[in-house]
Amino acid sequence: MSEVTAMSCEQQRQYAFRSRGLAGFTLVEIVVVMVLISLFMVFSIPLFSNIGTSGLGSSARRLSGTIKYLFNESALSGLEYRLVYDLDQGIYRAQILEANGELFDAPDQGREAALKGEVRFKDLQLPGRGKFTMGQVTTRIHPSGWVEETIIHLEDGAGEMMTLRVSPLTGTTEVFDGYREF
Repeated sequence: MSEVTAMSCEQQRQYAFRSRGLAGFTLVEIVVVMVLISLFMVFSIPLFSNIGTSGLGSSARRLSGTIKYLFNESALSGLEYRLVYDLDQGIYRAQILEANGELFDAPDQGREAALKGEVRFKDLQLPGRGKFTMGQVTTRIHPSGWVEETIIHLEDGAGEMMTLRVSPLTGTTEVFDGYREF
């Protein structure tokens, strides 16, 4: 009888220990979590270290997003959009061609935007129309789902360059490091 009594006392102590919420994580579990957190930090900190420092990358992403936005807006509205690049000033803006032939500036994301910091247009190429290094150049975006193929070369104050290539059928922009010819 004493074994049965001792066993039930041991079981009672374990039950009392668990019911008070004193059960916790084992040392192995804590170490595994710490290793996982440190791995996430090792891979994510380098990604965040360049945020806000690359005007070139930021300008390329913004211009790429604007082109895709205008491509979609043109298809939805049934109107031709035009993206006007001012190569001398480092700005671009969108215009809408009304059915009556009148051009007006686009609202929202199509309004005038400037390249960041010391970033400038190095040149802009439109196959069939040539290469432009100054002045204003216009890319047409048709409501039928077609945009003029455009190759844009951006350069920052340190001489770093990026190439943006606009796909005519999808309106998506491929972004490449460096200066690329197509």
